[in-house]
Amino acid sequence: MIIYKDIVTGDEIISDTYNLIEKDDAVYEVDCKKVTLSGESFDIGANPSAEEADEGVEDGAKQVIDVVHGFRMSFMGDEDTGTRAFATKKDYLGQLKSYMKKVVAKLKEGGADEEKIKAFQNGAQSYYTKVIAPNFKDFDFYTGESMDPDGMVVLLNYREDGITPYITIWKGGLTEMKV
Repeated sequence: MIIYKDIVTGDEIISDTYNLIEKDDAVYEVDCKKVTLSGESFDIGANPSAEEADEGVEDGAKQVIDVVHGFRMSFMGDEDTGTRAFATKKDYLGQLKSYMKKVVAKLKEGGADEEKIKAFQNGAQSYYTKVIAPNFKDFDFYTGESMDPDGMVVLLNYREDGITPYITIWKGGLTEMKV
């Protein structure tokens, strides 16, 4: 198994157990699933009363996105109010440009050739222009486990069906770790 880590923070972002769909030679899109985490159930030996009929939802049950939960990503913003960390495209673009500079520096440090770096930069710009900018209001933003806002910001959106969540990960910002 290969675990892909953020080249800047070292956070585990995704693994090859998921179907990584490469787009524009710059990102991976990964379809996710909503899963329900059940709450704790304490059996004290009493029979439930008619007023407390089981409604199919356990106490403390919570729906999460499998990849976000499995890789311990943190929502950037306030989940209770739905407020996102990046209110405008300009806010996000500032973070993205800063992150991309760090990625390019790490790629050069690792001996990547200029052609590969240029292809990644062009692909990233193309993906941002075609996909992220026109749909910016639909994306949620997540950081890796370290919650370092200077590291990779993982984008979450839903496919055209409105049901299937997917994340977007910057391909050039990943290193591989074989397990």
